[in-house]
Amino acid sequence: MLTRKQYQFWFCTGSQDLYGDECLAHVAEHAKIIVQKLNESGKLPFEIVWKPTLITNELIRRTFNEANTDERCAGVITWMHTFSPAKSWIIGLQEYRKPLLHLHTQFNEEIPYDAIDMDFMNENQSAHGDREYGHIVSRMGIERKVVVGHWADETVQDRIASWMRTAVGVVESSHVRVMRVADNMRNVAVTEGDKVEAQLKFGWEVDTYPVNEIAESVDAVSESDTNALVEEYYDKYEILLEGRDADEFRRHVAVQAQIELGFERFLEEKNYQAIVTHFGDLGALKQLPGLAIQRLMQKGYGFGAEGDWKVAAMVRIMKLMTQDMADAKGTSMLEDYTYNFVKGKEGILQAHMLEICPSIADGPISIKCQPLSMGDREDPARLVFTSKEGKGIAVSMIDLGSRFRLIINDVNCKKTEKPMPKLPVATNFWTPEPDLYTGAEAWILAGGAHHTAFTYDLTAEQMGDWAAAMGIEAVYIDANTNIRDFKKDLMLGELFYR
Repeated sequence: MLTRKQYQFWFCTGSQDLYGDECLAHVAEHAKIIVQKLNESGKLPFEIVWKPTLITNELIRRTFNEANTDERCAGVITWMHTFSPAKSWIIGLQEYRKPLLHLHTQFNEEIPYDAIDMDFMNENQSAHGDREYGHIVSRMGIERKVVVGHWADETVQDRIASWMRTAVGVVESSHVRVMRVADNMRNVAVTEGDKVEAQLKFGWEVDTYPVNEIAESVDAVSESDTNALVEEYYDKYEILLEGRDADEFRRHVAVQAQIELGFERFLEEKNYQAIVTHFGDLGALKQLPGLAIQRLMQKGYGFGAEGDWKVAAMVRIMKLMTQDMADAKGTSMLEDYTYNFVKGKEGILQAHMLEICPSIADGPISIKCQPLSMGDREDPARLVFTSKEGKGIAVSMIDLGSRFRLIINDVNCKKTEKPMPKLPVATNFWTPEPDLYTGAEAWILAGGAHHTAFTYDLTAEQMGDWAAAMGIEAVYIDANTNIRDFKKDLMLGELFYR
């Protein structure tokens, strides 16, 4: 399910004909070398494609419009090798619709002290040309990423690679379709939101289906297909009967296998990439989807609980952004449950009733079958595990009525001090930066939700760049946060984004 296009990024070099054909030949040669070396670096998750040097209004406009219509192009990287008159870029930039990176670099790393002359100065003037280009982009109010440094520097390459993943998140956002099974949990505010405005802003399509329509898809799954998936479960996961009859336990697990297959077939048929469920409206379903949702999330589907479509969409986008990332540690929907206020051991226990993605698991993953008071159905099977240690980010997209805000908190995941043998759900435990008290206060002041889209594999910078590209406010809670300045940031956001 976790599929995306084999995206490319176009490398567009700016220059002019003032310095003659020989200079332009050098410009093209240098750009080709940079593209080749970047592609060979092993740092970039996507291919860069060299494009002919841009020196006229017409060529710039045509190139940007070709980028708009090329489905494989996820963004354009621009670099001014020489001086490029910025008015030549205006129409092309006005019509361009995809992510933009301004690479402020130059071909040579060091000034050639012994050989430098005016010919070299005229040809190698990115310090001059990139400022002219940067001025017009700023004057036009166009959102872009600026990366500064020599192109062969690994830090520069890492920043380009990071932006590429953000750019894919921006492009893929317009392809996200969320299927809501039933409606929002009654009387809950933060999971609500303006779905029309979300489609205008982010490109998300959010649709609702009666629960029994998808239940029919579940019922249509054959017994043989169900049993085959149950066998896969029993081979893959540890089975914790905990005193239950083995045959009865297996029947409960089979219900989740049938739900997984039925849900996935329905999602594929209707072309949805994210799903939300609600324990208050299960219709003909025998169990609240638990293990089934966990498995679908691991395959790349977004998920939100109790009708929370914003979280479902964000989980889907973040999974696409982290796809094929080396040493990825996982991405999941999570929920703040309960605190540990013991001094020096502070943190928040993250969990949910059932539906935490096993991509974040550390160590063995078990299947348990336990009663659940919510949903009024038979005991649902679920995957149980603890999560990895390490740094991550928790993200909350909220609707403030007149606009959206993305809240991004750096968190430090760790193991709980003691095991929790009576808690039959998957868990994560983290301390928000800069500490539990400041982090929680800032989160509440910003209006953050109790559901989050969490990942170990993206940074606050990447998600902030995504928000900027979408034209919405990003609020950061990190090691530098203090409440006095944070309140000022929120007030400035109210003025700027209204």
